[in-house]
Amino acid sequence: MMALGVDIVLVALVVFCRIGACLMIMPGFSSPRVPVRVRLFIAFGVTLALTPVLMDTVRPTVPPEQDLRFIALLISETLIGGMIGVMGRCFFGALETMGTAAGMTIGITLNVGAPVNEDEPLSPLATLLMLTATMMMFAADLHLELIRALVSSYTTMPVADGFRPRFGLLQVTSVLARAFLIALQLCSPFIIFGIIVNLAFGLLNKLTPQVPVYFLALPFTLAGGLILFLFTVKFILTGFIQAFGAWLTTG
Repeated sequence: MMALGVDIVLVALVVFCRIGACLMIMPGFSSPRVPVRVRLFIAFGVTLALTPVLMDTVRPTVPPEQDLRFIALLISETLIGGMIGVMGRCFFGALETMGTAAGMTIGITLNVGAPVNEDEPLSPLATLLMLTATMMMFAADLHLELIRALVSSYTTMPVADGFRPRFGLLQVTSVLARAFLIALQLCSPFIIFGIIVNLAFGLLNKLTPQVPVYFLALPFTLAGGLILFLFTVKFILTGFIQAFGAWLTTG
């Protein structure tokens, strides 16, 4: 059995900085509905489980003396973990944005839904998408894939290299563009539906100005949008979870 020495504690602290920063920002774990102590215990438990696996990788990079170099190492690992968490949050932020836009196109504009990953209330459509996507992330064991990705990050972003701002910015912008493109493709039926419905009722208003188009358009738009959501929600959530899982797998 390996004795618990000062060097092992320092290695665990370095590992905790990356894992803890990632889990504190990653959707699902960072939800305000999860108490802070629970999130802290989860990060601490994952750190204890992964420290023996990462011992040989992290130990050579820990300076022998706890000086400014060690503090800089802790800050660098925290920034790397936060960057990974932000990239994961980009996917859910893109889905939330497009869910809100889809709700606006079908006439659901009131922010009365209970928030899931944020503190601000969302529209009912966006809330339903975010709640289901978060649940599916855990049901599909993507939280375990996240832990595997954190272990793999020590190969792609070694501790010895430190935090590279240029590399981190390129990674975040690439994931952000990829996430919004996927979310736009998944929610595009609602945008097309909104354009067609608004164009149709706009032409109707020009042909028959005496008809109160607004009062006629809202029920038909809302009913049609809900029917469209009924037939597309399965493909939206499945496509989103597959894209998020592919990012965790390939990076």
